[in-house]
Amino acid sequence: MTGTRAYHHGDLRNALLAAAVEAIEEVGPAALSLRDLARRAGVSHAAPAHHFGDKAGLLTALAAQGFDLLAQKLSAPDNLLDAGVAYVDFAVRHRAHFEVMFRPELYRADDAELVAARGRSGAALRSGVTALPANDPGADPERDALAAWSIVHGFATLWLAGALPPRVGDDPREAARAVVSRLFRRADLGDR
Repeated sequence: MTGTRAYHHGDLRNALLAAAVEAIEEVGPAALSLRDLARRAGVSHAAPAHHFGDKAGLLTALAAQGFDLLAQKLSAPDNLLDAGVAYVDFAVRHRAHFEVMFRPELYRADDAELVAARGRSGAALRSGVTALPANDPGADPERDALAAWSIVHGFATLWLAGALPPRVGDDPREAARAVVSRLFRRADLGDR
C-alpha cells in the first residue's frame, strides 16, 4: 500500500501538507476534510488527526509553512518594487498557502511556530521599506510597510479572484511590476 510506505519513510507530515495544498486548490480551505486528506495521502483516516490533532491544527501548520515560504521569497529582492513583485508571485504560485495564511479564523493564530513564521515574513517585507530614502520628512517605516503590504496584497488578491481588467495582461509578475511601480517609485527613484 502506497500510504503505508509514505508513512513508514517518515514523510507523513509533508505528504499531508501537500495533500492539503492540492485539496485547497481544488475546493478551497472551507471544504477541506481530514478524511479526504488521508485518502489523498494514502494513509488511514486517523493519521491526519493523529499528526495534527484536527483541521485547525493542519491549517496552522500549512499557514506557518506558507509564512516561511513567503519570508524566503521576500528575502531575495534588492528593492521594494522587486519585493512587491515577489509577494504577488508567491501568492500566485502558492495559492493554497495564501488562501489560508490571511484567514486566522481557520487556524490557531497564537501557535508559537506560526507566530515566529509570520514574524519572519513581516520582517522580510519591512526590510524592503528600509530601502526608501531616509531624508523623506514624511517617512514612517511602520506605515510605509503597511502601505506596501496593502498594495501588493490587494493586487495579489484581485489577481487571484480574476477581478482585474484584461488590459493588465496575463503575466502576474509583469502586471504587478507595471501597476505597483506607479506607487513604489519612491523606493527606486529616491529624491530625483
